[in-house]
Amino acid sequence: MNQPVVIRTARSVCPHDCPSACALDVDIIDGSTIGRVRGAKDDPYTASVICEKVARYAERVHHPHRLMHPLRRTGPKGSGQFERISWDEALDEIAARFSQVEAEHGAEAIWPYYYAGTMGHVHRDGIDRLRAAKGYSRQYDTICTGTSWPGYIAGTGMLGGVNPEQMAESDCVVIWGTNAVHTQVNVMTHAMRAKKERGAKVVVIDIYETATMAQADLGLVVRPGTDGALAVAVMHVLLRDNLADRAYMAKYTDFGPDFEAHLAARTPQWAADITGLTVEQITAFAHLVGTTPRSYFRMGYGFTRQRNGATAMHAAMCIPAMTGAWQHRGGGALHSNSGTWQLDKSAITGAALQKGEPRWLDMSEIGPILTGDARALKGGGPVKAMIVQNTNPASVAPDQTLTHRGLARDDLFLVVHEQFMTETADFADIVLPATMFLEHNDYYTRGGHVRVLYGPAVIDRPGETRSNHEVINALALRLGLDDNTFKTIDRDVVAETFRRSGYPPLENVEKTGFVDRERPDAVARFAEGFAWPDKRFRFAPNWQDVADKKGYIWTCDPADMPRFADHWAITEATDAEHPFRLATSPARAFLNSSFNETPGSQKREGVPSVFIHPDDAARLGIQDGQFVSVGNRRGSVDLTARIRSGLPTGVLIAEGLHQNKAHRGGRGINTLTNATPAPPFGGAAFHDAAVWIRRAD
Repeated sequence: MNQPVVIRTARSVCPHDCPSACALDVDIIDGSTIGRVRGAKDDPYTASVICEKVARYAERVHHPHRLMHPLRRTGPKGSGQFERISWDEALDEIAARFSQVEAEHGAEAIWPYYYAGTMGHVHRDGIDRLRAAKGYSRQYDTICTGTSWPGYIAGTGMLGGVNPEQMAESDCVVIWGTNAVHTQVNVMTHAMRAKKERGAKVVVIDIYETATMAQADLGLVVRPGTDGALAVAVMHVLLRDNLADRAYMAKYTDFGPDFEAHLAARTPQWAADITGLTVEQITAFAHLVGTTPRSYFRMGYGFTRQRNGATAMHAAMCIPAMTGAWQHRGGGALHSNSGTWQLDKSAITGAALQKGEPRWLDMSEIGPILTGDARALKGGGPVKAMIVQNTNPASVAPDQTLTHRGLARDDLFLVVHEQFMTETADFADIVLPATMFLEHNDYYTRGGHVRVLYGPAVIDRPGETRSNHEVINALALRLGLDDNTFKTIDRDVVAETFRRSGYPPLENVEKTGFVDRERPDAVARFAEGFAWPDKRFRFAPNWQDVADKKGYIWTCDPADMPRFADHWAITEATDAEHPFRLATSPARAFLNSSFNETPGSQKREGVPSVFIHPDDAARLGIQDGQFVSVGNRRGSVDLTARIRSGLPTGVLIAEGLHQNKAHRGGRGINTLTNATPAPPFGGAAFHDAAVWIRRAD
């Protein structure tokens, strides 16, 4: 068979919700067709390596089921019955219905809803221009970072850390709460380089034996929601065995007698009973990082997707502060560099257009909001209309039963702008076809590295697809908004954002594909002090200061928060009826619900499954490959049992967001997750559910 002729290789950037934001080299076959997708060789973080799902991106771009034309629903919601309409018909109907809702119920009855289906700032965040100019209900973004970012900031004072390329210079790399092989493969590139070239030890901490842990020198499998207990016990050992850097703490932290007394009771034996680790494992980990100055802590999101996730992140971050690892190249920590870009995004978000002070609605509570929960609605009226871009809440939002019930309301006018007919699009009144990243212009940031990347349009868009930016502009003009921000093209918005932010001109950035935003090494490792006014890392966090710094909204009584770094035992409790803890961990070939429509990813992941420990399976009479039901008060889901020894007893792991229709019964795994906001500032506790499991009928 003849291979297609590549006419050129274009530079781009992966748009998906991953900290790596890989620089890409894309083979262009013709004006509308791509071939191979590879990691860019000349990008020091991507370093030629990308995940397998993005390497197969031609499957998505040229998928036969891509949406190509606007559609109007003709049958009941969820029926899949639609008819093709023109763009003018679609936009006119949306504008008319939005105007009617606003006239009858007020602007707050309309809720634009979005997230990270693209990480391009223009096409992701531009929906806020329409929201601001019309005074629609605002969106409180909690679903991903709501529990992790506050915990990191509570210690350091800002969301930033050491360049992750320095993992290659480490003598110990601690990968905590992230299955990097599945979710950010470039972490492994640099960690394995340190292991190969320097003999570095790699430590992986997670709730089951992952593909990442298989490459570790020390793997620590903890019970879900107990990472804080491990962290404070490690600090107990560091102090007890004279491995803490007291001189560093005296200069750079708020360490004092009260915190030391607090840790005195957090012994390895105390933590062993909570975490399921042995005293020897906890002590060995403490001694490794306590005797290895160049220890780099790469903190993931996974271990914070618990109700105590913010305090767990803070407690884990305290370890490098106690050892003084921040002092050394190849040492310190990183969760995200998202606080370091210094971007003026007002041209994207329309900040100057803000009309009034509309209510903030928590995106993670979309189910309660759409089913009339007064607390979730902030005491206001119901949501009567939505436009959804870049997310698929019917699959990814917690408490799927409530979410579906709300989306199915006949009195909710729902517009979905999408690339595929997702579960959310099935509920829509109007479905609009969206472009993909190679078909529009945008810039991308991500917390996992130090560059801002530019991704130009490199192929023609198929069918009648339109970009998010174009749709928001067209809808705004039909709604009577005449501001010039609604008359722009995406490339010009990128250029203007760079100009306002003091970045190089876009014409210069286009030549290299990136803007290097690496901070000086001393600044990145807080060598001149941390980002709080007193320049000290906080072992005793002031959560109100975190709220003030980031504009967070409290979801608990501040008095309930632990005074010091600690294990906070507030996860969803198991009981006689619900004796198992369930975590909905990420799959290798899916990214949230993206890629679960492509053949290569579907083949890799197989059927929706749940891992169960052999002892638990034997006790319940469950066989490998057997259908089981997993459930709780929120509903039940049918899965295929996979007996696996690499997880604690009493714990179940369901990897990946398979399509709802791939499950027997049509209910996805987020049927079981809880939409109640996690403290202190909200967030979805996806890995924090108490459930039962039994053989299915």
